[in-house]
Parts: sequence; structure tokens; C-alpha cells
Amino acid sequence: MGLTKQYLRYVASAVFGVIGSQKANIAFVTLRGGEKGRYVAAGACEHVFIWDVRKAEKVLILEGKKHEVTYLCPSPDGVHIAVGYEDGGVRIFSLLNGESNVSFSGHKSAVSVIKYDALGARLVTGSRDTDVIVWDVINECGLYRLKGHKDAITQVLFLESKNLLITSSKDSFVKWWDLDTQHCFKTMVGHRSEVWGMVLLNQENRLLTGSADSELRAWDIQDIEEVKELGEPQEKKVRTLLDDEEEDEEGPDEEPEERILSCKNAGSILREARDRVVSLVTDAKAKVLACHGLDATLEVFTVLSEEEIQRKMDRKLKKAKKKAKSQEGGEEASEPVVERKLKDEIMKLANIRASSKIRSMDCLLVPNGEMKVVLLLQNNTVETYTLKTTEKNPTGNKTSRLTLGGHRSDVRTLAFSSDNIAILSASGDTVKVWNRSTLQVIRTMGCEYALCSIFVPGDRQIILGSKSGKIQIFDLASGSLLETTDAHEGALWSMCLSPDQRGIVTGGADKTVKFWDFELIKDEDSMINKRLTVKHTRTLQLDEDVLCVRFSPDQRLLAVSLLDCTVKIFYTDTLKFFLSLYGHKLPVLCLDISHDSALIATGSADRNVKIWGLDFGDCHRSMFAHDDSVMFLQFVPKTHLFFTAGKDKKIKQWDADKFEHIQTLEGHHREVWCLAISPNGDHIVSSSHDKSLRLWERTREPIILEEEKEMEREAEFEESLAKGDDPVVPGETKGEAEPAGRKTVETVKAAERIMEAIELYREESKNLEEHKAACEAAGKKLPPLKMNPILMAFGNISPSRYVLEVMKKVRSSELEVSLLVLPFPYVPDLLKLFNAYVKEGLEVELVCRCLFFLLRVHFGQITSNQMLLSVIDELRANTISKVREIRDVLGFNSAGLQFLQREIESREDVTFFADATDRFEEKKRKRRKRERVILTIT
Repeated sequence: MGLTKQYLRYVASAVFGVIGSQKANIAFVTLRGGEKGRYVAAGACEHVFIWDVRKAEKVLILEGKKHEVTYLCPSPDGVHIAVGYEDGGVRIFSLLNGESNVSFSGHKSAVSVIKYDALGARLVTGSRDTDVIVWDVINECGLYRLKGHKDAITQVLFLESKNLLITSSKDSFVKWWDLDTQHCFKTMVGHRSEVWGMVLLNQENRLLTGSADSELRAWDIQDIEEVKELGEPQEKKVRTLLDDEEEDEEGPDEEPEERILSCKNAGSILREARDRVVSLVTDAKAKVLACHGLDATLEVFTVLSEEEIQRKMDRKLKKAKKKAKSQEGGEEASEPVVERKLKDEIMKLANIRASSKIRSMDCLLVPNGEMKVVLLLQNNTVETYTLKTTEKNPTGNKTSRLTLGGHRSDVRTLAFSSDNIAILSASGDTVKVWNRSTLQVIRTMGCEYALCSIFVPGDRQIILGSKSGKIQIFDLASGSLLETTDAHEGALWSMCLSPDQRGIVTGGADKTVKFWDFELIKDEDSMINKRLTVKHTRTLQLDEDVLCVRFSPDQRLLAVSLLDCTVKIFYTDTLKFFLSLYGHKLPVLCLDISHDSALIATGSADRNVKIWGLDFGDCHRSMFAHDDSVMFLQFVPKTHLFFTAGKDKKIKQWDADKFEHIQTLEGHHREVWCLAISPNGDHIVSSSHDKSLRLWERTREPIILEEEKEMEREAEFEESLAKGDDPVVPGETKGEAEPAGRKTVETVKAAERIMEAIELYREESKNLEEHKAACEAAGKKLPPLKMNPILMAFGNISPSRYVLEVMKKVRSSELEVSLLVLPFPYVPDLLKLFNAYVKEGLEVELVCRCLFFLLRVHFGQITSNQMLLSVIDELRANTISKVREIRDVLGFNSAGLQFLQREIESREDVTFFADATDRFEEKKRKRRKRERVILTIT
């Protein structure tokens, strides 16, 4: 049976109008060795935009899939950036080409923080699911999951010198983890509320934490062995709030927290802001500290070095001596004592006032003592500031602002020009006109809070309806406001162009519908030119606020939706009442009439869409359309298909004849306020509370509804699988550390591929044995067996090599969980194959990793199987010898490289990598000092 009606698919074409999303942070990045502080990375819905702040241009887009970006962290070498997403996934992108080759999936909900270690070899991620996962970036796999917090993770820090990890959470605890044993050895409970930020200062000897009050608390970190070496008396410890509740079990002599390090309160710094800390960051060398709350002020502190603190204390002591001497009146004064306080070590530097509330920030200290700060603001704007830290009273100077590319508040109205090229979008303070093909802003004009808009026929002017009830007319050529007319006493909710294109009709909160005609009048400024104006002709008085008005395309009828949940139809010429459409339980927020004036579709806050006949006002069908209010509805020109937009973040396409749901367009991450369909029906533009405008394009690809329903069911299954329980390893009790991986659709598919490969190996091995037996029975050589097509496709490889090839293609981060899903009957075959691979020296590292994991998971069943004992014995001998060989080769190569490095250094008198950089910086500092001395002498 052929297709009776063909629907064409709409696909996402572009995202524009967003500079930086509210969920993600902002970070400085370097591109191809470029200038530091010039490029910033900001999350923009599901993508990451790299901006050149000097040129205010987008230079690179790191494309995501469908989940929103929640956290960014550049690698220490500046070549990569780790991106965390709303679904708990993490992807690592290259900043050289924008490609992503490494991805991790371990969290169940949004990633809230990411941090690299100093070498960039390990990555630690924290999430709203309360787990912390440590990943091996080089091997592309998870190391372990740390469980213990009771609420979302807010910050993680590596203590490099001792291989420790510090984590903070909204549960008010700060936990210390020993990464060698994956054990939490200390829990700080000194905070009364959520801990929102942490930084390490003084070469990892001081921890600074910010919580929901105005204090930044400082904690001194000290190694227990160092304390013992100093010979400090070991006093009996008094129990404080900072001690773990479980200490009583250990006894008084040996406390678990005091085996590794001690962390004591060293005082606090008062912030000016009274609300919670949102961001708390330092530069790379922890010389400058910056923090902000929920307001528009950024507070900058400087962390003094030991020499600067000593000079300051000497000056204080000198003053104290002088004061004591003057008070004693020349008599012999006792030696005054000056106490060293935290405010002597961390000093307030300056306040930077941004133009709006700050969402996120990052800072950078350049060698000349200048501090660069980038702020991501709540209103979709990025600002950069510079601060001279060497000055006595430094002030923040604004250097750039990224605003051109987007609205600073939600777009509530959209419109297409008649030629399908220009897109109009208007928000609370600006109206912008975009070129659809280039997505560049053509015009930006200031306006009042806009609720509805249209292009005037001819596309030379635009008309806006505002929240204050005014009609504003703008000229596109000059970008100027031509006229402002007081139209309604309340909000002007809806505006519609008359089908004869000679005027407009408006509906407002003052319970009136007004008719306006276009007129050309002489411009006062220019006696030659004429300008457009609107003339009020008629008024229709109603009993309730008007929410939406629409003309029927034949201009015979006018549909008006009212606050009393009804839609009333009037004759356009006489304004006499024709029909009333009852049925919705909540007000009708949007409606539209089909091109042939036969159908009217209404969308309501009760989440339903109703299709009515315009001849008798009968309801053809009521459909549950969205999971929240239906905000916008429009028919595709010249069809009975229509689109709806809802507060449930979705846009849906419907057939008004067959009453079928055709397609769902998912992409927005917040409520969708409105959409506009181009006059030819090929493009749709939509706006949302996520500040983004999205363009959707009609393709030539047909939609088969059965396939769409099947895909929806599959998506639901995948979602339920993702929300399932974590894999449980037999024989392992749930503790603080667990496997990092998570069961996903990819891991299940990978396990299925391994099972299929093993079954193919079994079948081919059986056929080979039967062929050999047949040859022996016949006493002659029979023709060779026909090879399996799959093995031929892989280049005529053996069945055993095919299993290895399949395992190599499983992602490193998904390997363990895929093997965990694998049923035990397949494990004996795998162990025999592993033995053969190790003997031949094939992929020994991969084989060993799989082997040790399977032995740990299926230990009981393997040891109780007598058939496998000989295989295990052989595996043990072969594995040990092969691993020794590989280790020897690695050791030899490492020693050879070190020898070559020494040879080159002695021959050319150069040093490599970090040493060279440090020495070069030291030389530059000495040279600058000499220059300053010469200048002062002259």
C-alpha cells in the first residue's frame, strides 16, 4: 500500500541569539598559542562557543548533541577542554579543530563541576547525583566513583603533593579523599550551610571555603609527619565541630583524621555581599582571589607572599613600638607583640561593578601584574575587565562587551518578512532584525516591552505592540522609531494584519478590540517624503480581557479569545456576534484559522488543542498536546497542518484533518514562548526562555508515522535504561568507592556485539572441526570451507581475531560495564581466546584489562569450574611472562629517552619543557629588576 499523504520532516538548522547560557560557567582558553585572555569559552545551550573578546566574534563552535552544557574546564596544557552536560555525560574537545574523540558516561544527572589534575592525565567530575568520579584521560576510562555526599557536589580540588582530593557539597560537608585507597579519611562539618566554593592558597597549605553567608573561611592544612618533625607536643585532642562523628569508635590514641593531615580553622574574611558565594576562583598561581554573590559586584582580593607579609608585620611592629614609647613617656617600654591575622595575608584589592547580575566568572594574571577578568552575566551578556594589581588603589576598567549577537531578555514575539529572508525578534528592551541565511543582525533598535509584532506589507517598516498598550512603528532602512501611538489602556496582547493588507487589528487587556488603517502622512522633518502611520477606525467592546485576535483569510470573520476561556467569532463588516466556542477549562492563549477559512485551532493553558469547524462552531477533535500550557499555534501556509509551542520545551506538528501528531521538534531547554512560520512554509523560527532563537528547516525527507512512533518508544526505553540501577558486581559490597561506569544503551549494544562475535567464533570453530574430521574420514584433502561474509569483510581474518577486533572497537570508558552485562556462558570462550592472544602478543594491555575484570567479577564461578583450571594456569604463566617483556621494553625505551635528553642538553646547553620555561621567566624578572634599578639611579 502506498503513502496516502506525505508529510515532510522539519530538522534543526541553527541556534542563534545566545551568547552564554545561564547553566554553564565561563572560562578563559588559549587557541593555537594565541594571546592569553583574548579567547573565552561559554556554554550556549547544547554547544560551546569560543569568543574572541577583542573582535567580539565567534571563532569556534564545539557542537553538542541535545543536552545542555552545564560546566566547562580547560586542560592545563590549553589544548583541550572538558565539557559536562545536563544528562551527566562528559566530552573532551580539542581546541585545535573543535572535534571530540573522548567521552565519558557515569553520572545520572547534570555535571556540576569538572577539574583536571596538574598533568592533565586525570579528570574528576562532580554531579547533582551526589557522586564524584575520577577518570583516566589517557586510557579513556573511569577509575572509580566516590560516594559519601548527601547533596549536589559544588567543587572539587586536587591536592597534588599528597594525591588527595577535596570535595564540597550542598550538604554543608567538605570531604577529604585519599586517592591511593579511594577512602574518605576526613569530613569537615564546620559549615552551617551549603558550601558553594573552595580554592587552595599558599602552595596548597591553606584552604578557603565560601558558603551561604558573608564569610570566606580559611583552614590551615598541615602534614602530620611535618608536625611530628617540628617536635610539637601531642596534646590530648578536644572534640570540636570539625571532627568526624565516627572518631569515638577508634579510641582516644589513634584518630583516623589525624593520620594524614590536620586542617584547622585559621579565621575568616568578610565579604561585602550578604548573600551566598556563587563563584570563588583564583588565578593559576593563586596570587589573586575573586568571588561574587547573586548581585552585580565582583570582589577581588590579593594573596600576599611571605616576604610581603613579613614587611607588613615589620611596619606594624615599628608603629607599635613608637606608640608604646610615646605612651610610656620616654620610660623603658616593654617589647610590644603584634599578632599576625588573616586580613594581613589576604587583602581587599578592589570591587568591579558589572552592568547586570553576575552568573559566572574567570580570571587570569598576566606577567606584567595585570589581571584580566571575564564575567558571564544573567542577561545573556559577556563583559571583560582589566585590573592593575600593582597599583595602590586599582580600579576595574571595562575592555569589551559581547551583546550584539543576542537579546538581554526573553524574546516574546517573532515574525517573518514576506520574502522569507528577514526575521524580526523583539524582547523587553530591544527589537532585532536578522538575516535568515547568515543569522547576522541587520538592525538593533530600542523599544518598549514587546508582546506582538508584524512586518508591514513591503517589509520596509515593522509594528510592535507593547506591554504598556502602545503601538510602535519602526523604519528598517534608518533603524529609527517613526511613531508611538497609545492604543490600549492595558497590555496589547495580540496583533493581526488584515488579509487585504490595508490595516491591522489589535486586542488588549482593556477588554477592547481596535481596528486600524494604514495611512501615509507628510513627514515633519522632510517635506518631500511621507511616513507610515495608523489611524483608529473602529472599536469592539467586550466583557473580558482579549488574549488573541485573528482574521479569517477571507476577511469575513474575526476570532477573539477571551479571559473567560471562550473564543467568540464576529462578522468583520458589522461586528455582529456569530459564534461562541466553549470547551477549554483555562484561557485560550493562542489560535489560528486555516488558509481556506474552514478550520480554527485553539491552544489553551489547560494543555489541550481543539480543532473547530468555522461554519457551525462544532468541535471536531480535542487533543492533549503538551505537558504544560500551549503558548503559540500557527497553521503552515496553504495546508491544514499546524505547529504548537508549549512550556514543556517542545514544538509539535499536527494534522488538523486526520487529528494526528506528526512530529516533535526538541531542542529548546526552557519554555518556548513563540514561533513564526515563513510565508512559504520552509522555515520555522522559535524563541525560548533559554535566550536562544532556533531555526528549523523543512527537508525533502518524508515522515512515516509508524516509524516516528517506534522511534519515540525506543527513546523512552533508552531513557528508562539510563535511569536504571547501577551495575552490581557480585561479591562486592557497596562502599565509598564503586566502579565509575554506568549501564547505558551503548554498553548494552557493545555487549551484544561481543556476544555475536563469540557465537560466530563458536560456529566457525565447529565447522572447521567437522571439516577436519571429514577430511580424516575420507583420507584425502577436501575443498576448503566457504568463509563467513563478515570475516571476508574484515580482510579474511580468523574467527578468533574477529572477536579481538570487536573488543578493540568498544570504547575504553564503556569496556568494563559492557563485560559486566555479558552472561557467564560466554566467559569460558573469552578466557581461552585471551590465552591465545597473550601467547601471540596481541593487544596484551587490553587483554589483561578484560581478563582481570572478568576474574574479579566471576571469581566464584571460574574457580568452581574444573574445565577452566588448566586454562587459568596457562593464562597465569603466559600473562606474567608477556607483561614482564612489555615492562622491560617500556623501561628500556624510557631509559633511552632520558639518555638522549641528557646528551642533547649537554651538547646544546638547553633544557626541556618546564625547566626551560621557569628559567626563562626567572631571567626576565631579573632583567626587569636591573632596568628599574638603572632608571631610578639615572
